Amino acid sequence: MPSLIDLRRRIRSVKNTQQITKAMKVVSAAKLRRAQDRVLAARPYAQIIRRMLANVAQAASEHHDEESSALLASRPEKRIQLLVITADRGLAGAFNSNVIRTAVKFIQEHPESEVQLELIGRKGRDFFRKRHRFITGQYTTLFQKAPGYEDAVEIAHKVIERFRKAEIDALYLVVNNFKSMMASRLVVTRVLPVQMPDQQEQVDYIYEQRPTQLLGSLLPRYIESQIYRAMLESAAAEHAARMTAMESASSNAADVITALTLKMNRVRQASITREIIEIVSGAAALE
Repeated sequence: MPSLIDLRRRIRSVKNTQQITKAMKVVSAAKLRRAQDRVLAARPYAQIIRRMLANVAQAASEHHDEESSALLASRPEKRIQLLVITADRGLAGAFNSNVIRTAVKFIQEHPESEVQLELIGRKGRDFFRKRHRFITGQYTTLFQKAPGYEDAVEIAHKVIERFRKAEIDALYLVVNNFKSMMASRLVVTRVLPVQMPDQQEQVDYIYEQRPTQLLGSLLPRYIESQIYRAMLESAAAEHAARMTAMESASSNAADVITALTLKMNRVRQASITREIIEIVSGAAALE
């Protein structure tokens, strides 16, 4: 049975850990509020550019332009680029493991294709760098601060150029979308070739440029916005997952402290009882 000193030491250690988890929860809550604001601000832009893209594509469908339709070209998916977005740090519950598991499942479901990985986040990089040989890029510092649009532009230009040169036939995105503070939604989305959204009612734009030229300018912007929004969604979902994990850890630490305190009280009570018995026995022996 552990001694009183051992139990006190364990209680003190768990209390110190609980203070750390509570502090991490507060930090994650503060970061989550800012990340959530950025996500909510980015969603309307993504929706509007998607709706505009549908209208311009419908107007441009009457004219064929190879340059503007390069990102719409559908080919057999022999070489697939998979963009995997994880976090740079752990202590976020199953946030990273769910993304990695989904990416591994995607690779297993495409045995006839060469799946090339573009890894955003240190956790995904650490997992795949010794398990997958087709890694075309890795970004391990983007989430040390708020993700910037210029980071998404850099990644988008790289994959767009590879798609235009037919080095890849499709681009898929694996990411945790922020749903609420208590839940996120893991999605696998095809980004390239761009799939035109359904348009129920066309808006009659007055075009200064030809619709095909405008479509050629809108498609890269649309892909940039998709990647940027995915990065923002992942950052918000990460902070939410870490806040939830730290709250659960703090609650578990409180339960452990309670159990250890009860055990310590029993040990102390048994020790006091034993000492009383020894005193009584000694007094009785002297009579």
